[in-house]
Amino acid sequence: MTTPIHFGFFSSFSPPAWQAGSDRMYGSDWWSGEYHARLAQRAEDANFDFMFFEDTAAVSTTVGGSIDMDLRYALSAPKNDPVALLSYLAGQTTRLGLIATASTTLYPPFLLARLYSTIDNLSRGRAGWNIVTSSENESAQNFGLDALPPTNERYEIAEEFLEVVRALWNSWDEDAVVRDQENNVYTDPTKVRAIDHLGKHFKVRGPLNSLPSPQRTPVFAQAGGSPRGRDFAAQNAELIMSTTIGGVEAMKAFREDIHGRMKKFGRDPKECKVMYATHLYVAESRADFRSSITDSQLLSVLGKHSAHLGVDLNQFPLDEPFPQDVVANGTTSMVESLKDKGRRGQSLRDAIIDFNWGDDELGLVGPASDVAQNLVSAMEEAGGDGYIIMATQDANESHLSGIFDGVVPELKRLGAMRTDYSGNTLRENLFAF
Repeated sequence: MTTPIHFGFFSSFSPPAWQAGSDRMYGSDWWSGEYHARLAQRAEDANFDFMFFEDTAAVSTTVGGSIDMDLRYALSAPKNDPVALLSYLAGQTTRLGLIATASTTLYPPFLLARLYSTIDNLSRGRAGWNIVTSSENESAQNFGLDALPPTNERYEIAEEFLEVVRALWNSWDEDAVVRDQENNVYTDPTKVRAIDHLGKHFKVRGPLNSLPSPQRTPVFAQAGGSPRGRDFAAQNAELIMSTTIGGVEAMKAFREDIHGRMKKFGRDPKECKVMYATHLYVAESRADFRSSITDSQLLSVLGKHSAHLGVDLNQFPLDEPFPQDVVANGTTSMVESLKDKGRRGQSLRDAIIDFNWGDDELGLVGPASDVAQNLVSAMEEAGGDGYIIMATQDANESHLSGIFDGVVPELKRLGAMRTDYSGNTLRENLFAF
């Protein structure tokens, strides 16, 4: 390839290898941040653009109707706050972008704006915000709500939320801080303004009381898959995450759809990177790898996805197609993908294995050289800007070594991955090519 593609690394501030087939205690110091510090340094040495952290804010009752299964199998708990983790990782790295998830339904706008401005300062301009509207009623009940608002209302709240935080981040002029010792003026008050926002969902006076950060605003990431979510992403995001599920044709269709929506909202598609989240595994063959997946791993993965979907996947027969009448309150794009695989005769077992252990259609399980070449070939055919490598709760040393010591060198040999950072901030690196 003449132009390299972008790579991010997707993780969770939770037990890193508990769902792996072996070495499940790997990274057992995860709660201290030290495991992720080592992982972030490894990703930075490999020249990844960023690390990307998912999050939820509840112990789920989706599986079995109680918290028992979630806690027993570490499905979505324990999990620590990734926004706090970014502050720690900022001091452990120098160039790697740092993106964490935070909800517009659950956070107050002022708190979020101040947090991300602080993190962007601590990291010297490497912060990103994955904007979500939340998908678990249990999370809502931890923040004083009986249930999440309907999807359309959540996006309406998100739109006003972005209006507020943008105003807060811009409530200080770039040159507001003068530090004039002679006249005893630290900040010029004529260059800082209240925002006096009074809307349907938020009332915020402002201004922000923290310094403007190097990027002014964090990089906006989004992963909405529903039509409403895609519109929101097309209007606001600088980084949109889709998946490789469905293969090249689905990847191409998503990118074309997002670009069409961006144009409808008056945005140039060059203002946003479309990246595909994918699992990949280095193994002798896909058949050998597939046969090594245990029932215990499958049970854990079903539970993890159930929490995100708001649907107990364990109630459906594993060796039959996913039912077409299922309605999710959570991640609707995954439900639609499961239905699509079901319409094509694929069992729920095979569909979940594709979701969590690499899709057959792209050939992302096998020898490192084959996986790297297949990543490049799919990108050349589908179009897009890069991949986000998924590794949550199966990231033992064998898996990580396959990525960093196997696939990454092959990608660089092919000219498909950067060999150095071209900028200092996340935004500079993300839009360098």
